[in-house]
Amino acid sequence: MSQTRSPMKVRKAVFPVGGLGTRFLPATKSMPKEMLPVVDKPLIHYAFEEAKAAGIEQFIFVTGRNKHAIEDHFDHSYELQSTLSQKNKKKELELTSNWLPKAGNVSFTRQQEPMGLGHAVWCARHLIGNEPFAVILADDMVLSKQPCLKQMIEAYDDVGGNILGVMDVPLEKTSSYGIVDIDKSAKNKDKRIVKAKGLVEKPAPADAPSTLSIIGRYILQPDVFSILDKQKPGAGGEIQLTDAICSMIGKQGVHGYRFEGVRYDCGSLVGFVAANVAYSLERTETRERVVDELKEVFKRAGLK
Repeated sequence: MSQTRSPMKVRKAVFPVGGLGTRFLPATKSMPKEMLPVVDKPLIHYAFEEAKAAGIEQFIFVTGRNKHAIEDHFDHSYELQSTLSQKNKKKELELTSNWLPKAGNVSFTRQQEPMGLGHAVWCARHLIGNEPFAVILADDMVLSKQPCLKQMIEAYDDVGGNILGVMDVPLEKTSSYGIVDIDKSAKNKDKRIVKAKGLVEKPAPADAPSTLSIIGRYILQPDVFSILDKQKPGAGGEIQLTDAICSMIGKQGVHGYRFEGVRYDCGSLVGFVAANVAYSLERTETRERVVDELKEVFKRAGLK
């Protein structure tokens, strides 16, 4: 039986980026949805920055067909950099390369069939090895003072095991999420941490054990791979990561962490637009002008 607590540092993060992004067609016909920009950075760039700020050292991208733009984004663009250098555009030059991870710290592997999140994570098993790791879904952006994954790693250092990023959702929306069945008898000194006694993937509101939903942030033990090896398709005919994590309950700790911050579902059109507004308002150089533009937009639309 695995130990609930693990002394091992979380050094690696998996980014499942093999999805088709059909909600954003035709924009995603030839461009990965993870490369859609929020203000001036693509979604995957924000996810990378969050992982790096949390102390992640190895970045593993599980890609699919037509995802070459993601690989190119995390590589040098010598032609562009040469042009910017010749024109003495120092600021722009820094934006192309100063943030790049060190050579050998980025890996790419293919999810050859779209078989679900659990399958995508399983595809990274040989790159993870026998150590705990994080999973970040670029679709889920969390605007917070302290990066969401960093908050979760601090919780992991306290309780070990497996940590899921969670938030409360309206009861009528439980059918869109994995829902935590909370062990109310468990006590934690950090009120943001809850112990799970079960997980239910996309339950109908009448069947939901709570309204505490799992979002796209996970810290997992490598034991999950042996479960995913044999995992059968679940909800939606896909191999669900939630089902595999649920199988670990009772063998090792599984906790939910109520993170601080606001989550934007950038897998939806409305959430993506809202994230662009929210992140542009966070920047001092754009805040006032964006507010003025939005006032004009609302006025023209007959809104206050």
